[in-house]
Amino acid sequence: MTGTADSRLRGGPVPPVHPDDNLTHVELTHVEKRIENWIRFGRAAHEQILDRRRRIISYRPGSVFAFVRWAANEFGTVISRIDIVRAVEHGEAHQTLPFVRPGGEILLKIEGWPKVEQVLRHIDAVEAVGIDPCDIAPDHWRHVASRINAGFAPRAYLVERHQAWIKRRSTEE
Repeated sequence: MTGTADSRLRGGPVPPVHPDDNLTHVELTHVEKRIENWIRFGRAAHEQILDRRRRIISYRPGSVFAFVRWAANEFGTVISRIDIVRAVEHGEAHQTLPFVRPGGEILLKIEGWPKVEQVLRHIDAVEAVGIDPCDIAPDHWRHVASRINAGFAPRAYLVERHQAWIKRRSTEE
């Protein structure tokens, strides 16, 4: 049996993205204890299931999402990484990122499971005060990345900081 449907079932190529859709597409793969890519937070505009192990989640421009990648082989973990990304407009400058098409503005990039866990705990803390991590100030994600990469704990994202960000954003619009 040949054809596109058959190749997708065997883990073949991902269907091409229409260049005019203006969405950012993230390919997620889950092969138990080998490859586990997932979204920690984000408001998806669309989801496409390719097969039982792969799907594509799409985001509108300006959306912020957290993309976690973990992979292992017979010797142990190969990669542990979290990226917090802002989806970009068609034609806007962006950074490339594996499994993300066309790419995005990377607000945070952390590698190594202990540091990734710190970021995940920070996200949990933001949610615990009742704030959606998608909505917080992009500069805070940059702060978290800088602090963790330097070996320091990031400052908490407080409700007061969030209210100041909302006020600033409303004056810029």
